[in-house]
Amino acid sequence: MLIKVLILLCFFLVTLGVGLACRRSAADVNGFVLGSRAVGSWLTAFAYGTSYFSAVLFVGYAGQFGWKYGVAATWIGLGNAFFGSLLAWNVLGRRTRIMTQQLDSATMPEFFGKRFQSPVLRVAAAAIVFVFLIPYTASLYNGLSRLFGMAFNIDYTWCVLGMALLTAAYVLLGGYMAAAVNDFIQGVIMIFGITAVIWAVLNANGGMAAALGSLSAIPSPQAPGMQGALISFFGPCPLELLGVVLLTSFGTWGLPQMVGKFYAITDEGAIAKGTVISTAFAVIVAGGCYFLGGFGQLYASSVEYAAPGKPIFDSIIPTMLSGLPDILLGIVVILVLSASMSTLSSLVITSGSTLALDIITPMLKRRGKSPTAQAQLLHIRLLVVFFIAVSSVIAIVQAKSSVTFIAQLMGISWGALAGAFLAPFLFALYWKRTTEAAALATFISGVGIMCACMACRFAGVPFITPFLSSPINAGVLAMLAGLVIVPVVSIVTAAPERAAVDAMFASYSRKVTVNASTSLSDADD
Repeated sequence: MLIKVLILLCFFLVTLGVGLACRRSAADVNGFVLGSRAVGSWLTAFAYGTSYFSAVLFVGYAGQFGWKYGVAATWIGLGNAFFGSLLAWNVLGRRTRIMTQQLDSATMPEFFGKRFQSPVLRVAAAAIVFVFLIPYTASLYNGLSRLFGMAFNIDYTWCVLGMALLTAAYVLLGGYMAAAVNDFIQGVIMIFGITAVIWAVLNANGGMAAALGSLSAIPSPQAPGMQGALISFFGPCPLELLGVVLLTSFGTWGLPQMVGKFYAITDEGAIAKGTVISTAFAVIVAGGCYFLGGFGQLYASSVEYAAPGKPIFDSIIPTMLSGLPDILLGIVVILVLSASMSTLSSLVITSGSTLALDIITPMLKRRGKSPTAQAQLLHIRLLVVFFIAVSSVIAIVQAKSSVTFIAQLMGISWGALAGAFLAPFLFALYWKRTTEAAALATFISGVGIMCACMACRFAGVPFITPFLSSPINAGVLAMLAGLVIVPVVSIVTAAPERAAVDAMFASYSRKVTVNASTSLSDADD
C-alpha cells in the first residue's frame, strides 16, 4: 500500500507543478484556450492521443469488445491509429490550422459561425457541444471506481472528487499549455503502463502462445459453432467489428476537443512530426488496450455478471489486473487516472471556452455590454469549474442509482457530436460551395438520429432495425448521413457569397518560403 500511495502522490505533485509552471501562458484567452497557437509537435501529438484514449477505452471498451471479438478487437486500435490519427492529421491538420487562424476562431462553433457568416450556426453548434459533452465528460470517471477500490479500497465518490479537483487545479492554473504538458507526461505513463500490463497478463497465462491456445478453446457467445472464433482474423462478428472501427476512428474527425488540437499547432514541421508521433502513440496505446482486452474470456470464471451469461464489462479489465504485483498495479492505476484526466482536461477547456465565447460573449454584446478580454478569461475559468462540477455530480449519481437515461445519454454523446459536426466541418475546409443550410441540416440529422436511437432504447423497441439499435451503429449511420446531406443540400440551396468565401480560401494559396529540405526547387539548376 505504501508503494502505491507514494506513486500516486508523486503523480499528483508533478501534475500540480506543471500547472504552476505554465500559469504565465494562460494570461489571456488565446493563451488559455489555444496555448497562443505555439504548441510543438510532441505536445500536440500526445495531447491528441491522450484526449482520444481515456479510461473509457482501457476499462470499458477494451473489456467489452475484447470479450465479444477476442484478439480481433485489436483491429479497433489499429483503425484508431491509421484512420483516427494518421489520416485525420493528413486530411484535417494543415487546413484546420490555416483556416481557423484566417477566421480568428478559437472554437468549433466560432468556426462554423464565421465560415458560414451565421450566428445561428454558432449558437446551434455551441448548444450541441454543451448538451452532449457534459455526459461524455461524466463517462470518463467510469472504470476508476473498480481499479481504485481494488488498489486502495477507496469509495467511488472520493475517486471522482479527487480526479475532478486535481484536473481543475492544473487547468485553471495553466490552461491549454498545462494540459498539453501534462498530457505528454501522462502519455508516456500510458505507453509504458500498457506495455508492462500486456507482458504481465500474457506471462501469467503461460506466454502468448499458451494464452492464444487457451483462448482458441473457448466458444464465442456470438458464434458458438465457430471453432477458435476468439483468435480468428476478423473475429466472430466482422460486420459489428467494422461498425466499432468506423465510429471510434472517423468519429474523432467531428469531435470539437479533438479537432481543437489542430488549432494550436505552431508550424508545418510540427504537423509532419505530430502525424508520425500520434500514429505511433495510437498503435501502442489503443492497439495494446484492445489486444489486452481480447484475452478477457480467459478470466470468465472470475469476472462479475449482471445476469447469467452477461458479464459486467467494466469488471473484466480490473479482474485481469487483480493479481499484478503492487508496484505494477500502482502504475496501472496511474495509467487509468492519466487517461481519464488528460481527456477530462481537454473536454472541460473545450466546453468552457465554447459556452463563454460562443454564447455568453455574443449575448452580452447584443445587450451593449461587450466583455473585456480579462472578463472573457474569467468566464472561461468559471465555466471550467462548472463543467467539472456538473460532470462529477452526474458520474456519482449514475454510479449510485439506476437512472438509465443518464447511461444512455453517455452512450449517444460521441455519435451525436460526430454525426452533427464531421461532415460540415470537413466540407467547409475543402469545398467553397458548402452552405449554411447544409450545415444546419446535418446538425439536425446527427442529433436527431442519435436521440431517436436513445428514445427507442429507452422504450425497449428497435431503432429502424435491431442492428442500428446499437448506439455505435447508429453513430455510424449519423456520420454517413451527414456526408450525403451536406453536398446534396448545398447543391439545392443558394450558394454563399462568392467574395467572402474566396477571401477565406485565399489563405490556402498564400505563398510561403520553405527550406530546400522541405521542397525541391529548380532555381539553382
